[in-house]
Parts: sequence; C-alpha cells; structure tokens
Amino acid sequence: MTPADALKAAGLLLLAALLQVSWATPIEVGNGHPNLVLVALVALALLRGPLFGAIAGFWAGLALDVASLGTLGLTSLLLTPAGYWAGRFGEGTTRSSPYPPLVAVALGTIWFVLGSAIVHFMLGEGASATTVLGGVLLPTLALNLLIAYPAYRLLRWVFPVTGRERREVPALV
Repeated sequence: MTPADALKAAGLLLLAALLQVSWATPIEVGNGHPNLVLVALVALALLRGPLFGAIAGFWAGLALDVASLGTLGLTSLLLTPAGYWAGRFGEGTTRSSPYPPLVAVALGTIWFVLGSAIVHFMLGEGASATTVLGGVLLPTLALNLLIAYPAYRLLRWVFPVTGRERREVPALV
C-alpha cells in the first residue's frame, strides 16, 4: 500500500460518503437505496487486498456515520469485515473474469443489509423480516448491482493493478 493509494482511497471514500448522504438517499426503490460507499469499498478491496479493504472499510464507515449523523461506529462495524472479505475474494479470482465485482457486491450487500438489521434489532430498533428481506434487501441489491461494474471499471482505472497480479484459479474438473 503506497501513501498515494491511501490518499486517493481516502478522498474517494469521503466523496462516496458525501454523495451517499446527499445524492443517493433520495433515490428510493421500495425501502432500498443504492449504497455507493459499499460498492466503492468492495471495488477498492478487490483491487488492493484484504488489509487495505478492512482499513478502508473502517474509515469509510466512520466517515459515513459522521456525515449522516448516525450511530457512530455502526457502519464501521459492518464495512470492516465487508472490505476484508472482498479483498480476500479478490486474491482468489482471476483478472480475466468479469464476475468478481458483481459477486462481491452482491455478497457485500447481503452482509450489510442483514448485519444492519441484526445490529438494529440488538439495539431495540427492530423491523419485520418481510420488510428487511423484500422491502430493503432486494431493491438495494438490484441498485448496487447496477452500479457495481461501472464503479469497478472506474476504480480499476484510478487504482491500476501493478505489482500484484492475481493468479489463475485452477479448474475444479
């Protein structure tokens, strides 16, 4: 991890948090909203690895909590493992496949929505399973998948893969 990558990632995730709060929140399908911070974090973690993803997830969550005046640390609690997992997933995938960004964003979205529901339930702010699964998870998943690949391509241009080439995954035949 270079200092230039850290500064670019900090600026990008701060911009994503501000856009999330100001621009993406009014976009509502069902009860779901696109999660720009999660999509940007997953793309960064896929390109830079698990440690970078976990650190970026913590700071992006903190920035999003501060920007949205939410419960401080709640989003960091959810984005830190999402960034780590996406980085681990990126280490084991091939560079030629177009599917890792979509799979990683889908799994990250499921983790974020269900983890958020569980944490809010533990804090006494519960919602019904039908609302969480049908009204929030499915629309959020669809919106995040719509922006996943364009965001990944943009971040791949900003954060080119240099020294760390992904290895080819052997076929399981």
